[in-house]
Amino acid sequence: MKHFNDLNGAEVTLSFQKNAFGHEPDHVLVICKYNEKWVLTDHKKRGWEFPGGKREKGETLEQAANREVMEETGGKIETLHFIGEYEVRDGQGSFRKRIYYAELKELLTQQSYFETNGPIFVEGDLLSEVSKNHYSFIMKDEVIRLSLEYIK
Repeated sequence: MKHFNDLNGAEVTLSFQKNAFGHEPDHVLVICKYNEKWVLTDHKKRGWEFPGGKREKGETLEQAANREVMEETGGKIETLHFIGEYEVRDGQGSFRKRIYYAELKELLTQQSYFETNGPIFVEGDLLSEVSKNHYSFIMKDEVIRLSLEYIK
């Protein structure tokens, strides 16, 4: 397990094993690619980040990943691979997310992308870009860097 703090000072623990924290997470983060480009979403409050969110009642984590990617980018997942899980602890409590890597087979234009402004496409070395202001703080900690290294 890897331990570090995010940009907001919360304690983060990352593992590349399923159920590393004793039970399934209730949130997902989906690292996406389509036609060799990274697919992010432009979150209305946080900025550019990979799609993700909370699992709805009765949903599996895989179903949540598919739904979140569709809602936030219009993407249909072709392949979905487990990468890892992480836990975030701050003074308010904690939550856990499962990380997936998805290759998309199609992108549909939608009238609404819910809490986002829709898909963003990034080519090449994503890690050299994430320090820019328009990226979400979520993209700037070790979870993304280590997950992208794991995917390679």
